[in-house]
Amino acid sequence: MTDDGELRGEPDGTETIESYETDDGIVFYDAENPLAWVETTRSLPLKDVA
Repeated sequence: MTDDGELRGEPDGTETIESYETDDGIVFYDAENPLAWVETTRSLPLKDVA
């Protein structure tokens, strides 16, 4: 929600994020630039970083 009580849509910059599952976890990538990716050994809840 926004401060004025309206529902908020997707956060800016996340409109083209897609994902797929692998044996090791979930891969998130930008559909407009699929070669731009980041690898990590630590996961973070999306609600904490989006």
